[in-house]
Amino acid sequence: MHMSQFVADAEAIVTSGAIGYDQKVRRLAGLATSALPYPALSPACQEALDKRVTCDMFEGNRPFTPRYVLPDYAKALRHGVRHLELDPPQDLDDALSFLTILYGHVPSVTTYPVYLGDLDALLEPFVPADMSDDDLDRRLRRFWVQLDRLLPDAFVHTNLGPADGRVVRSIFRVERSLRQVVPNITLKVDPQVTPDSLIEDGVETVFATGKPHFVNHPMMVGDHGPAYAAVSCYNSLKIGGGSHTLVRLNLKEAAVRQAGGLEEFLAQGLPLWVELTAELMAARITSLVEDQAFFEHHFLATEGLIDLDRFSAMFGIFGLAECVAEILAHDGIHNARYGHDEVANAAAYRIVERIAELVAARQLPYCGGGNGAAYLHSQGGIDLDVGVTAGTRIPVRDEPSMREHITVCAPHHRHFAAGISDIFHVDETAVRNPQAMVDIIKGAFAVGMRDFTFNLADNEFIRITGYLVRKSDLVEIDTVGARHGSDYLAAGSERTFHLTERAVKRVGAHELDPRPRR
Repeated sequence: MHMSQFVADAEAIVTSGAIGYDQKVRRLAGLATSALPYPALSPACQEALDKRVTCDMFEGNRPFTPRYVLPDYAKALRHGVRHLELDPPQDLDDALSFLTILYGHVPSVTTYPVYLGDLDALLEPFVPADMSDDDLDRRLRRFWVQLDRLLPDAFVHTNLGPADGRVVRSIFRVERSLRQVVPNITLKVDPQVTPDSLIEDGVETVFATGKPHFVNHPMMVGDHGPAYAAVSCYNSLKIGGGSHTLVRLNLKEAAVRQAGGLEEFLAQGLPLWVELTAELMAARITSLVEDQAFFEHHFLATEGLIDLDRFSAMFGIFGLAECVAEILAHDGIHNARYGHDEVANAAAYRIVERIAELVAARQLPYCGGGNGAAYLHSQGGIDLDVGVTAGTRIPVRDEPSMREHITVCAPHHRHFAAGISDIFHVDETAVRNPQAMVDIIKGAFAVGMRDFTFNLADNEFIRITGYLVRKSDLVEIDTVGARHGSDYLAAGSERTFHLTERAVKRVGAHELDPRPRR
């Protein structure tokens, strides 16, 4: 970056009337990081980055903290935190204060913590049997307001479940009453543990607030073990670990540069692009761990609340829909639509399976959490992705009906240990029959989906890549700004992707399940 450009960018930040003091400080810090020299890359890797065939998510040229950090909050509550002079809490008020303080010191790419812990499991031991539900709700309501006001970023995330309990029920009641953006929520669902009534409580909360996501707990445990969490949008990683970085491959751009058809792409094109993406990841990881020495100095590491051996990195892909169309055109097959035509769906499965095979075989430094390799991730897109569909999703406004949508997408989910999300817009009929949504969620998991995310088409909350914003917060964002920093990303994404125009799914489809009239 030339100094003149650096000064111009800094000037634009400090003179902006649409962003507040705290947002200016964070943007100036990001600007400084992007002005540092990049770790050494091969000419081919540098060209791929410059042309954005590969993309470092604009995390900064020299990352000085991992992208996602998942502290072991249970260990912190048991032993206290010396660096912060925090003793182990003795009651619920102590625990809420303890966590609020600790959150302010947990780093991430957003500068806010992306993981608040599995809060129901963390707090349940501190709730005495004689505490009334009203008293519990009041305490958690105050805590919830603090989270939204102190951590104004929609990537801040908590997990609940899979077991039932007083705290998870209270959190859902508080969520429905407050209707605020922070925190994002995932409910872990295990068919052997999670009662339908708890899933239905989650569904009712989605109707009000767009939260939670629902994840297939047995599938997650199979990939990560029981100590895992979904963070930020829907990114699943090990607790006590995290992800050094997220680098993604633009499959559309890779396909455009492919001379041959599908077989050549699988045999020659994908190995090249996966290797260049992995090289970029390795350079960034080595810089973070060895040059910036994050794990040698940060108190979360020195006090054992995170462990380098539980970290990996996230290999993201996006633009699968456009990639399939481009590659099939090279084979003389035109107008085949991923999500609708069998030949396109079959090509999509082969492409993803090949990438998964290549990523699993490519060893990376300091990725013990992934057994030495990166986790594959279906990356949800950013506001700069003009003309490219997020992750492995079917393009917005071209999604098929609910049943077909689930059937097409489910086979991909087993490959993406670090997260994949397909977002379903449902119509208002779901509100009258929440049990139908419970059945759909359980059915989706039964056929192999990892994550199920839905929202009402006419809800005040908009689901972007996986995080939420309120429509009302975007109305005057260009002139008066917004309190949540994530709203600025959302505004760009909505302009680019028209996310409010996702195809609306009917929950009651009698023509698919006709019953004789009586």
